[in-house]
Amino acid sequence: MPDLATPLVAWYRRNARDLPWRRPGFSTWGVLVSEFMLQQTPVNRVIPHLEAWLERWPRPADLAAAAPADAVRQWANLGYPRRALWLHRAAVEIRDRHGDVIPRDVDALLALTGIGDYTARAVAVFAYGDRHPVVDTNTRRVLARALGGRSQPAAPSRRDLDVMTAILPADREAAAVVNAAAMELGATVCVGRAPRCDACPLAAQCAWRAAGYPDTGDDRRRQARYEGSDRQARGAVLKTLRDAAAHAVPLHEVAADWPDRRQRDRAIDSLISDGLAEAADGMLRLPA
Repeated sequence: MPDLATPLVAWYRRNARDLPWRRPGFSTWGVLVSEFMLQQTPVNRVIPHLEAWLERWPRPADLAAAAPADAVRQWANLGYPRRALWLHRAAVEIRDRHGDVIPRDVDALLALTGIGDYTARAVAVFAYGDRHPVVDTNTRRVLARALGGRSQPAAPSRRDLDVMTAILPADREAAAVVNAAAMELGATVCVGRAPRCDACPLAAQCAWRAAGYPDTGDDRRRQARYEGSDRQARGAVLKTLRDAAAHAVPLHEVAADWPDRRQRDRAIDSLISDGLAEAADGMLRLPA
């Protein structure tokens, strides 16, 4: 297997973006919160929300002491608001099970609400410096092109972790940098469309480039269009509830201008089912 680690580390040292969670002294709790927020959300949208969140709740216990509704309200328009509830529940678990200290062990992290394999490994690596493979969409694209000769990665699989492990240096600190560098390269240079191959530190080793940049297809699952979707309807309902502060809203006034009444009602039902809203006596509110 070609040596990808050496050029990745050298490139990252020169080109890494200045992001809050990469700065010295950034808290482990901050890393965990950032990983929750960054799921399917661009960095530039996350940063102001992250800073406001950590200013309000600098420790897990601070968030755990707040009402779930406060977490949903603070989440604002980040999208996928169940993450706010999961983060609140994880904060309660960290306070109660771990003495308000984020666990380091991957299995202990996985036992927390809302934390999957990627987030657990990311926290262990980027907060604690342990040696694990961390693979997101950007990393998969880099590996698919550099090693697999594919224009786009296949659907996620356990093999991604095995491939990433194979390119990691034995040294823990260097391995953490390689994990971060592969993500950064995929986010800024080896992008999905119009990759900047002239700026890529892996160009000399890239199997996709050597093959002449073939279009090998893209079999990844596509996200449904947002405009007019149930997701957008859910967002409209939640905005009404957030804007109402601590007050309940009469059901007939919730997203009253939504054009599709049945879709609006379906959105309300799904939010109640997810624990993001509560209904009683003809009123709707955020969870207590």
